[in-house]
Amino acid sequence: MGVPLRSGTVRKPNEAMRLIVTTFAGVIFGFLSGLSFPTLSLTKMNLPSSLFPSIDLTYIEDKYSRLSTQALFNALNSLQADNAISMQSYKYNETKIWIPTNPRGAERLPPGIITSESDFYLRRLWGQPSEDLTIKQKYLVTFTVGYNQKNNIDAAVKKFSENFTIMLFHYDGLTTEWDEFEWSKRAIHVSVPKQTKWWYVKRFLHPDIVAPYDYIFMWDEDLGVEHFDAEEYIKLVRKHGLEISQPGLDANSGGFTWEMTRKRDNSEVHKDTEERPGWCTDPQLPPCAAFVEIMATVFSRDAWRCVWHMIQNDLVHGWGLDFSLRKCVEPPHEKIGVVDAQWIVHQSVPSLGNQGQAEGGRAPWEGVRERCRNEWTMFQDRMTIAEKAYYEAMGMNPFNIT
Repeated sequence: MGVPLRSGTVRKPNEAMRLIVTTFAGVIFGFLSGLSFPTLSLTKMNLPSSLFPSIDLTYIEDKYSRLSTQALFNALNSLQADNAISMQSYKYNETKIWIPTNPRGAERLPPGIITSESDFYLRRLWGQPSEDLTIKQKYLVTFTVGYNQKNNIDAAVKKFSENFTIMLFHYDGLTTEWDEFEWSKRAIHVSVPKQTKWWYVKRFLHPDIVAPYDYIFMWDEDLGVEHFDAEEYIKLVRKHGLEISQPGLDANSGGFTWEMTRKRDNSEVHKDTEERPGWCTDPQLPPCAAFVEIMATVFSRDAWRCVWHMIQNDLVHGWGLDFSLRKCVEPPHEKIGVVDAQWIVHQSVPSLGNQGQAEGGRAPWEGVRERCRNEWTMFQDRMTIAEKAYYEAMGMNPFNIT
């Protein structure tokens, strides 16, 4: 068999195909160009007659006049509008803010605008915000008060310097009456009748609200402060590294329950004690150590952030809380203590107890005291259940954990 020879006749079909493709591409290009210039009049184009000697341009334009130029223009505008909407949607999705690490509920905000903490600093209604504050208090002291104890509170407030924000929780509904004291006019007043200290602090002292304060004093109204100075107290707290503390109680205080809170002579601070036989299963656990009472407690900022979360909404008396404060600092037997060099007297005035209701022939305070005891049991049960559930979920034996 012979080998076919390459010749010019073999290339002719390929050249024909190339011509067809080129012609088709030209037609498409011309059509698209026409869409881009829908109002272009061919008769107004200045073309040399020698280029198209036998073509009547007027005839061509008239022949296709039934295809409305305006319709083509409208179609082009619609296409452009769709593209614009699509681009806007794309840009919105690209610029929409969502930052999961922002505080809960603020994920859509740019971090630079978020103000997650506040304070109790009083501000003016005029002038520049940057000029509002002549001093920023470093500490906060709160008293839960009735007006009958006004003289006691007046004496106590005067033991706190201008470095303290003063806050009064009024359980008897009387507030403006306190304006007889000059300091009351710059204090923060919160009034809700027949509520306790722990009800107030759970609702008004969220850790993000009191974050500017290094220490928060949460005191009852029946405390004698003749031998107390708040600034000196803080110096001792810092010196001994106490995160949760209270002033020592003078021996003349009424209603002594725990040896741990009794003032010691010739001592600045103590962190442990000896109790009655059988009261302490471990010398480093309450009530022999890592323990203060809830009448005149002082918290550091970090300790309060933990304690606030432990306070139960419905348990308003706080009984049993003092035995669990240790869970919020480490090591608790070193971080919790009593300041002996700055002491107070517990006067044991049952003013809040009298805010109860007489039922079944019992005095108002009896019903209040009964609920205190019940809440102590309920809090202990909740803590035990919560810890047991955690340890079991971790595959640990809670009975081997102290």
